[in-house]
Order: sequence, then C-alpha cells, then structure tokens
Amino acid sequence: MNKEFLTVIGQLEREKGVSRDVLLEAVKHALAIAAKKVYKISNNEEESGDVKVEIDPTKGDIKVFIDGEEIVSKEFGRIAAQTARQVIIQKIREAEKDNTYKDFKDKEGSIVSGVVYRMEKKAVILDIMGKGEGIIPNSFLSPLDKFRMGERVKAYVYEVKKDKGVQIILSRRHEALVRKLFELEVPEIFEGIVEVKSIAREAGERTKIAVFSKDDKVDCVGACVGIRGARVKNTIDELRGEKIDIVRWGDDIKEFIKQALQPAAILRIDLDRENKRAKVIVAPDQLSLAIGKRGQNVRLASKLVGWEIDVRSKELIETAIKTLSTMKSVGAKSAVHIVDYGFMTVESLARAKADDLATLKGIGPKKAAQIIEEAIQMSKTASKVRADKTKEAGS
Repeated sequence: MNKEFLTVIGQLEREKGVSRDVLLEAVKHALAIAAKKVYKISNNEEESGDVKVEIDPTKGDIKVFIDGEEIVSKEFGRIAAQTARQVIIQKIREAEKDNTYKDFKDKEGSIVSGVVYRMEKKAVILDIMGKGEGIIPNSFLSPLDKFRMGERVKAYVYEVKKDKGVQIILSRRHEALVRKLFELEVPEIFEGIVEVKSIAREAGERTKIAVFSKDDKVDCVGACVGIRGARVKNTIDELRGEKIDIVRWGDDIKEFIKQALQPAAILRIDLDRENKRAKVIVAPDQLSLAIGKRGQNVRLASKLVGWEIDVRSKELIETAIKTLSTMKSVGAKSAVHIVDYGFMTVESLARAKADDLATLKGIGPKKAAQIIEEAIQMSKTASKVRADKTKEAGS
C-alpha cells in the first residue's frame, strides 16, 4: 500500500489541513499497539519487548521491528493496512472538529448565514455553508421567528464550545444581531464613519438604536434609513417585522433623552446627574405616547440612554401637588418635594417609608412619620367611603 498510503496522506494534508507529521506519528503509534496485540506483547514497558515502527516518508514503506527483528507476516500486513486506515479516519474526524471549532470560535460575536435543515422541539438547526451545524435554542429565538425548511437565515454567533463535538450556539434574540445587521446594510457603519453608540431591544417587538456620525457631512440617521428607507427595511425584514427606532446620539443628555422618547413631545426634563435619574414632563395627550404600550417606549429609552427615566404629565403633577397640599402635615413647598420624589397620591404616600421622606428638603424624621400617619388615615377613610357607596348602589 506504499504509493496509495502516501497519496492518501498527501490528499488529507491538502484537503483536511491535517499535518503529514501528525498522521505519520499516529500511524506509527497505532501499528506499535497492533503489533503488541498480534504477538501478545505486554503493554507494561518493563515486561514488554521493544517495538519500533519505521515509515519511509518518501516511499511509504512501513517496517515494524520487535527487539530489533523485522516482522514479515501477511497477517500483520493486513492488520497494518486496516490499522492505518482506522487511524487516518480518526485523525480526519479530529482535525475536522478542530478546524470547525477554530473557524467558528473566531466568529463569536459576528453573524453567520445558514439554511434551516432541521426543526426540533427545543431548537432550530442551521447548516452553516456546509461547514458546521448551528443550534438556535428556542429561548434564543425571537417571538416573530417562524421558519420553513430550506429557508436561509442570519443569526448571531453567541458561543462556540467543545462538548462531545463542536457546538455552535446561535441567537436571534441578542441585541448585537441588530448591530451586525446594520453593519451589513450600512457601509458608513462598517467603515466607521457612523458609530452605533447603544442599542435597546425587546426581541420581536421593538428596538431602539442610537447612532452618531464622525463626519459632519454624513447624516447618521439618514445613512441608516437609506434611500426610501431601503436599508432599515432590509433589517426589519430579516427580523420578521420587528419595529426599529433610529435615534440620534449626542453629548447633551437632555437632547439625547428627547430623541430616545420619540415620537412623544417633551415639555421639560429635570436631571439628577448624581443618581442618573431624569424626570420628564409631557402634556397629557403625550403621556401614553411617551410611556408606550405596557411601558415599552420609556423602558427602552431608559436602557438606551443608561438613565432611569420617569415620565409624568404636567397637569397630573399640578393636581398631585394641589391634593397633597390639603393635608394638615404637608405644606405647599413640601408637597412639591414629595411629588418630585415620586409620590403622586395620598395612597402612595401612605405606603412610603419614613426614612425616604425624611431625606426630602424641609421634612425631618418626626414630620415624615406625621405625614405617613395622616396619609394612612386619609386612605382608610377614602376606602370606607368607597365601600359604603358600593354597598348603597347594590342595595
């Protein structure tokens, strides 16, 4: 098998990336073990005979020696050929696993394209360009993801690990998927002219992405939207219709918050820079728009900006101050501070902690306790009145 053996070795080296020296050494080791088995030589080095295997790297001649004497046997020749074949197959598998692991380990944090070829109860399996299997666990799928067999899909390479083979874990939920999709669609982002500053995503529903242009001549938002919205539309299509808000990033935190809360119109923003909290005042007709469905808009804006954002209506604040000012233990100035802190009703004030109120301007521990006690009594009275009205209505 001399010429055939060398041909196979050379072919594997070229196609599979398996080192010639590694293959030859593996064959030598396997043949030495085979010789010990055939001639019943102990594997204990102190008791065994000296087994030596030589392979001529140019001619492919294989010679096996035991205690210096060459083995010449048709039986062993057959075993040698079989053993060499098994070792080569094993090394091919190991090399392919190592190459797949190395190739995809380098791709962690990027996106790959694959074809859906199997759908299981707990995951969707992609064939990634014939080079490996990508697994998207159900928990890493977007709620909008509904795939068909043979469909081409892009996914974020979340993790690559060796565990009984190579596991390529992909994600369709990760916010970095949106970043990478924009890099593909927007040349200005790929080239570094436009920078993605932050992303806030609730997969399957909405994503907010903040962008900044390093070139005054390039409009960062316009570059991401594209002509007639083509660029952002391609990204939305890949995400199965997920809504995307492109926000202009800036150093002015107030302006950035206004941008993040779009499409709501903002009247005023008060900042607590030390605690990174922003109180946003809007008109009554803008309150639901600023907060969003189930609080989504303000929640995503807070994550995008990195500040806690509290959205309130101007009229509601004025009403709250007026209501709390009627309490005997609360003056007009104290009512302003209490509402600013976040207590908008007598009921919420009744659930407050005295230590929290005591930190507000003009309110000490003693007064805080009095305010809470009065709020509790007022809440009980109001509850009793409501109960009586309900009873009367039912009788």
